[in-house]
Amino acid sequence: MLVAAIIGSLVFLFVTVIYVLLAIGLPLGEYAMGGKYRIMPKAMRVACALSAAVQMFAVFCILQAAGILEIGAWNDFARGVCYFFAFYLALNTVMNALSRSKKEKMLMTPLSFVASVCFFFVAFNA
Repeated sequence: MLVAAIIGSLVFLFVTVIYVLLAIGLPLGEYAMGGKYRIMPKAMRVACALSAAVQMFAVFCILQAAGILEIGAWNDFARGVCYFFAFYLALNTVMNALSRSKKEKMLMTPLSFVASVCFFFVAFNA
């Protein structure tokens, strides 16, 4: 379970970094949100920043559920969050695979899949 939590958190941390870079305006838009924009418009940058914050929360939750972090007595909550993100990332894997952007398909689809498997594994075993 510890290995799955570490892999899942590192994968999601990598995705979070991409979303932060998108939020500050770097031309990485082909890797996210359908790949429609090379540079995200301002409204989409806000969405990327919010997404990055939520992703960081998920990283803390998978580490909490696996017992790597101890942030108070909210293990059951962290486990529930892991289930939520496991299902969300499974759906996200399908959506990334259906993207028109080859870059998003090639990078984000496997990352979503690996993160989903890790979140499921931690949630089931926490």
